[in-house]
Amino acid sequence: MRITSTSCICPVLVCLCFVQRCYGAAHHGSIKVTRNQTKHIEGETEVHHRPKRGWVWNQFFVLEEHMGPDPQYVGKLHSNSDKGDGSVKYILTGEGAGTIFIIDDTTGDIHSTKSLDREQKTHYVLHAQAIDRRTNKPLEPESEFIIKVQDINDNAPKFTDGPYIVTVPEMSEMGTSVLQVTATDADDPTYGNSARVVYSILQGQPYFSVDPKTGVIRTALHNMDREAREHYSVVIQAKDMAGQVGGLSGSTTVNITLTDVNDNPPRFPQKHYQLYVPESAQVGSAVGKIKANDADTGSNADMKYTIINGDGSGVFSISTDKETREGILSLKKPLNYEKKKSYTLNIEGANTHLDFRFSHLGPFKDVTMLKVIVGDVDEPPLFTMPSYVMEVYENAKIGTPVGTVTAHDPDAANSLVRYFIEHNTEEDRYFTIDASTGTIKTAKIFDREETPWYNITVAASEIDNPGLVSHVPVGVRILDVNDNPPELARDYDVVVCENTKPGQVIQTITATDKDNSANGARFHFSLDEGLSLNPNFSLRNNEDNTASILTRRRRYSRTTQDIYYLPVLISDGGVPPLSSSSTLTIRVCACERDGRVRTCHAEAFLSSAGLSTGALIAILLCVVILLAIVVLFITLRRSKKEPLIISEEDVRENVVTYDDEGGGEEDTEAFDITALRNPSAAEELKYRRDVRPEVKPLSRHHPSSSLDSIDVQEFIKQRVAEADLDPSVPPYDSLQTYAYEGHRSEAGSISSLDSATTHSDQDYNYLGDWGPEFKKLAELYGEIEPERTT
Repeated sequence: MRITSTSCICPVLVCLCFVQRCYGAAHHGSIKVTRNQTKHIEGETEVHHRPKRGWVWNQFFVLEEHMGPDPQYVGKLHSNSDKGDGSVKYILTGEGAGTIFIIDDTTGDIHSTKSLDREQKTHYVLHAQAIDRRTNKPLEPESEFIIKVQDINDNAPKFTDGPYIVTVPEMSEMGTSVLQVTATDADDPTYGNSARVVYSILQGQPYFSVDPKTGVIRTALHNMDREAREHYSVVIQAKDMAGQVGGLSGSTTVNITLTDVNDNPPRFPQKHYQLYVPESAQVGSAVGKIKANDADTGSNADMKYTIINGDGSGVFSISTDKETREGILSLKKPLNYEKKKSYTLNIEGANTHLDFRFSHLGPFKDVTMLKVIVGDVDEPPLFTMPSYVMEVYENAKIGTPVGTVTAHDPDAANSLVRYFIEHNTEEDRYFTIDASTGTIKTAKIFDREETPWYNITVAASEIDNPGLVSHVPVGVRILDVNDNPPELARDYDVVVCENTKPGQVIQTITATDKDNSANGARFHFSLDEGLSLNPNFSLRNNEDNTASILTRRRRYSRTTQDIYYLPVLISDGGVPPLSSSSTLTIRVCACERDGRVRTCHAEAFLSSAGLSTGALIAILLCVVILLAIVVLFITLRRSKKEPLIISEEDVRENVVTYDDEGGGEEDTEAFDITALRNPSAAEELKYRRDVRPEVKPLSRHHPSSSLDSIDVQEFIKQRVAEADLDPSVPPYDSLQTYAYEGHRSEAGSISSLDSATTHSDQDYNYLGDWGPEFKKLAELYGEIEPERTT
């Protein structure tokens, strides 16, 4: 099958078609050879003929943007088997077949029905086939070919990144590169000049230029000054067809800004300035501003101000405000109009960032002179000192002078000054001040131990101008007086072991004093001199504000005495010295051999012997049994109702027990109390029945007549002495109980015993006037007969 194209309209296409036809498909595709075959009847041998060869083109061309009324002819398909009788049918398939491209199935002519755009699609791949109409069988294999869209100049160049914003330093050399711009053309760059772009400058001359081929923008003038002009708008054009007439073009804008360099030195607008500053200006405050102009911007205009000389360099200082680039003049020392009325300053302003390329334009600094005029103002009083410290003793009387503050009027008028204390705090009310002299006095009595320091504020104002007030702080230190006696530092728990040795230190004590060290740090310890020498403990003063308690005995017993009290006298070293007495409580404790305290409570003898638990339980059981026997014995004796006194003769070692209420006040037969009141009622002393005495008792020398007058107390003492000294007493203790009421008082006994037998001359009739509560007493002692009821 041969594919014939008649689309070579222009001479170039005609030449291309001629070359293609002459040299075959070596440059555009492949040659497809077709073979004619004849089919014989069955049984006959097949005869082979030499096939005919045909050139087959595999590429067609169609112009884009075709706007004609009729479809555009693309080419023709033809098969060698086509005899022209219409028996061959041509079929077209592939991209755009049937929609964009149509074919005449009889002649094989291909037409384009739509306007094509190469920038959207550059070529189409299609397949052609020839079939027999009668048998509907392919006469040849399917053939592939390409329809290429031929480009025309229908796209103008475009700057996809525009508009541009770029900077270049001012004062740059001519030809300095600024920016490279690039325009793109959608046309085919391989065909003709449709995509060949040339650059030109439409606006921005004579300051900038552009390279026609590369699009590089450069400066075109020397020393472009930012201070003269800062912004430039440059218009760049790109034209295709190599800039020829008829080519399409596009443009963009490049905004160029000149950046600053330090090519301008600072300059003060004036060479002389004058500044007015009142003498009342505070030290450290800003009193004025000064500024040197610099045409540059940013860091190139940064500046530093300095006072280079002048008589006010020690009174004033200058600093730079980085935001406004102004010089801030501040006061270093207070001004005094009466001493100096003006100052002269030479101020220099210099750039801090220099560009040595432009040093020939310098120097990059400037100097001006500033005259400061000091203004006279009415100033408040001035104290002679910035602060005062005064002292006063505690317990001083109210009105005691503490100190004096002094202030004067610094002005030439030298007005009188009035003093007062501003009562802003409670501490200010502890003092008063003389308004004329400034003497501060106490208004209350102070206690250093409560508040050792006071801070007050004293104010001074001119009498002629009370609104001008100055203040000064005054600190008052309260001095110590020895008014607090020393005391023990704490409550000591002193323990002494039973097995301690003489001279052993059992406790070290110290003292405290609320007074300061000058009046209370040197303490002296001693035992109370008013008491006799302590036989148990002694005190040793260590001369270092401590004292040691020492033992004086070898052993101590808890059973004999478990607590001792030791009075200690403490005196301080103040003037005059003060002292106080404290009592130490010393406990006797059982200790281990290494001195550790085991217990401080009195223990039973058996417990200390280390009895086991079983032995203790057995002892308790025995005690319970004994108690039961005693209770049983007492019960039996009560049941027998034996007389209270077994023998009138043996009264020495008998315990008489009675718990009978009796018959009331008149019952005196249950027990004869006469033996207790009068020892002579007892019979003569008798000896023990179980031991025969060898020595007569000591009381034997007393005559029997003296027993009538001896006192019961002396009688008991004699019996105790005889029991202690009697060698015939067996080695066991016996219980001897004596009841003794004592001597009879002048008022008589208050006991009701034997009251009925007592005769008295006193009149008790007044008891009947005391009410029903005393009715019984009135019956017993008065003349009123008791009322008897049957």
